[in-house]
Amino acid sequence: MSVGTQVRTAPSGDTMLPYRVVGRTPQTPDTVTLHLEPVRDAAQRFRAGQFMMLYSFGVGEVAISISGNPAAGDDRLEHTIRVVGAVSGALHDTDIGGVIGVRGPFGTGWDLASAVGGDLVIVGGGIGLAPLRPVVLAAIAARGDYRRIVVISGARTPADILFRREQDLWTTTGSIELHQTVDHPAPNWGGRVGFVTEPLAHLTFEPGRATAFLCGPEPMMRFCAQTLLRKGIPATDIQVSLERNMQCGVARCGHCQLGTLLLCRDGPIVDYAVAEPLLAVREL
Repeated sequence: MSVGTQVRTAPSGDTMLPYRVVGRTPQTPDTVTLHLEPVRDAAQRFRAGQFMMLYSFGVGEVAISISGNPAAGDDRLEHTIRVVGAVSGALHDTDIGGVIGVRGPFGTGWDLASAVGGDLVIVGGGIGLAPLRPVVLAAIAARGDYRRIVVISGARTPADILFRREQDLWTTTGSIELHQTVDHPAPNWGGRVGFVTEPLAHLTFEPGRATAFLCGPEPMMRFCAQTLLRKGIPATDIQVSLERNMQCGVARCGHCQLGTLLLCRDGPIVDYAVAEPLLAVREL
């Protein structure tokens, strides 16, 4: 099954399905990956980069990107959740055996097919690495489709690095070129200190033979995209994941509007040729 293949007719975006928490993988002090299994009917298979609306019963609903493997071939979901408010906090604290509501999947996905035959550059800042993990897993599974696979992972501190053990495993196979960096080092940190733009600036890519996927804070994505543009990478070969206040997931409420886009429908993944003029408008 190819990445992103839809294997069943999906419920509508208004249909909430119950999923049970069958596993919890702590990532950082305020971030956990929940492993979810459908109680009955499952949501449709997803594409890397899409998101679900997750509902904590009695608290509320929030959009969370899928961090699992799109080619896993089962109905399980993985969501990596950082506590930023009441809903994300309640989801984060759901124990094994607890049930949450799931709607989706929604939105556009990373266009992995566009990277086949060239270099794949993946840059994740903070929690932004979670929506990119499916890309890494899919690329490793199809390693022969790409020349280089470069992953640049940034975090505030070493304690904030997501999927830290897994990142170590990515490098042991020799199939991934990994560059980790943190803003603020700890006493036992022997790696790079600085922003993700710094290792990116020192790498060489062939224009027309490289595709970049960026996810993180908007300033980070802008600076990374500008670095890539200076290297001759076209804006259409740079994809970014944009985030706004997604409340319905089905392009009805308008809370996720960015210019002419409704990001729950037209995003969150768009190429930088589309994103650049929008992100250049202050407070848009």
